Amino acid sequence: MPELEPVEPPVPADVAERAAALVAELYAGSDRRLARELLESALGLVGDNPDPLDLKIAAAAMTEMRQAFRVFGPFEDVPKVTVFGSARVRTDDPLYTQATDIARLLAEQGWMVVTGAGPGIMQAAMEGAGRDQSIGVSIRLPFEQGANPVIAGDEKFVSMKYFFTRKLMLVKESRAFVCLPGGFGTLDETFELLTLTQTGKGLPVPIVLLDSPGDPFWESIDEMVRDQLLRRGLVSEEDTHLYLVTDSCEEAAAEIARFYRNFHSIRYVGDDLIVRLRREPTDADLADLNARFDYLVARGAIERTGPMAVERRHGDHPELPRLRFAINRHRSSDIRALVDAVNHLDPTVGTPS
Repeated sequence: MPELEPVEPPVPADVAERAAALVAELYAGSDRRLARELLESALGLVGDNPDPLDLKIAAAAMTEMRQAFRVFGPFEDVPKVTVFGSARVRTDDPLYTQATDIARLLAEQGWMVVTGAGPGIMQAAMEGAGRDQSIGVSIRLPFEQGANPVIAGDEKFVSMKYFFTRKLMLVKESRAFVCLPGGFGTLDETFELLTLTQTGKGLPVPIVLLDSPGDPFWESIDEMVRDQLLRRGLVSEEDTHLYLVTDSCEEAAAEIARFYRNFHSIRYVGDDLIVRLRREPTDADLADLNARFDYLVARGAIERTGPMAVERRHGDHPELPRLRFAINRHRSSDIRALVDAVNHLDPTVGTPS
């Protein structure tokens, strides 16, 4: 049975006209269609006369996203790593030291560190990265105080009411993730991240599950995944390759560096997956990738391409070499294997970016 597309509510002509007029007046960006759709949805929601609670949720979510976008905007071109972990870890816990050390190591390599801005692991990571290279996205809870002293009062801090808007910003802006042990919240964040990557709803990223030596928290969870989920067929073998379990900060940092050795980023354009690289693959490389990953291709083949029109319009790294193919969406978790493969192409061959 073919997948049915959701039916969007029709936009009244007067609403569409008002949205178009407002966009023409207020928006100076490059994609007026998206700006118009945003305003049409907002005006349409008001016109639907929703329940006050629904209106409150929509208004608050939009306000929070606007605030967060403004915080992250100046650092759009700086690579970011999000660090997850428990707020309850004490300063004398080895995990606190581990979080400090991995954040310091990544900050020295040019990464900004994003955390939930609370105490415990979050504060430890910000201490390791330093205030200048930290961004905080906190959640307002009745039993916890505000931001930790490292980021409190900084312009790179935003406080949110809703978990879903907070998690959006903790995931959307980062190109790597380090998850240290934690409770329900940390497990929720970690498994949602894995779900987004597994299903193709999130972009492929390095995900490191970082223990401290002699304390196999994530190692035990990995055993559960393999003994229960994998054995029962609830996940695939490829899904267990989406993350790395280690108790070494050096190995964690090396995993993140390896992920971007040649791979730069991806973008979906219609049914096509665009893979941006730092070096141009050779004909032999391309033949090898097609032979190994034909199951990822819905039709045609993996081929070189220039930037798509939408990429040129947005200035989305048009200078980089690219691969393009129609992707089999049912094998999204296998994109990680493709990333690993392009990262192992001969670095002495091709055109450096």
